[in-house]
Amino acid sequence: MTPDSLVFQQLTSPDDANPKLRHALTECWTEVTNAGGAAGFPFPPVDAATVRPTLDRIVDQLAPDTSRIVTVTLDGELAGWLNVRRDRFELIAHWGTLHHVQTRTALRGLGIGRALMEEARRIAKDEMGLEQLRLAARGGVGLETFYGRLGWKEIGRWPGALRFSADDDRDEVLMILAPL
Repeated sequence: MTPDSLVFQQLTSPDDANPKLRHALTECWTEVTNAGGAAGFPFPPVDAATVRPTLDRIVDQLAPDTSRIVTVTLDGELAGWLNVRRDRFELIAHWGTLHHVQTRTALRGLGIGRALMEEARRIAKDEMGLEQLRLAARGGVGLETFYGRLGWKEIGRWPGALRFSADDDRDEVLMILAPL
C-alpha cells in the first residue's frame, strides 16, 4: 500500500451517505468495536442493529461548517473513517473535536490511521478554518501513543471516568493538536 492508493472522501450532508456507504460505515464500526476498539460502544459485542441508529444520528447532523465524516478507501473498499465536529458558538468556534476514529482491523499497521488523521487535520485547518483539534481517548489501550506520534499532546485526564465493569475503570485521556 502506498499513500497514493488511498482515496479520501468527505461527507458534509446527509445526502452524501448513500445506503451502500452507510452499510460500510456500520460494518466497520461493528468490526472495530467487537475487536475491542475504543470507537464509541464500550460493551461488545455489538451488531448492526445497535450501531446503525447511532451512525444515522451522526449522518443526519452532517453540515459543512459543523460536522463532517471523513472516509478513506483502499482498493475501492472502506478502510476507515472519523467524524470532525465544531460548535458554532463564537467563544469556541475556533476549535473542533474528532470522534469515532477507526480503521478496519485487517488493515491496521499499514499507515491508514495516520493518513486519515493527517487528512482530518488538513480539512479542519484548510476547509473548516479551525485552529486546534481536541479528542478524548480511552486510557489503557495505547491510544495516547498513537496520537502522540502524530503530534497530539495529552493535556489532562479524567481518572476512572469510564467504567467497563465493577473492577475495570479507565481514565479518559484529553488530547489536543494545536496549532494545526
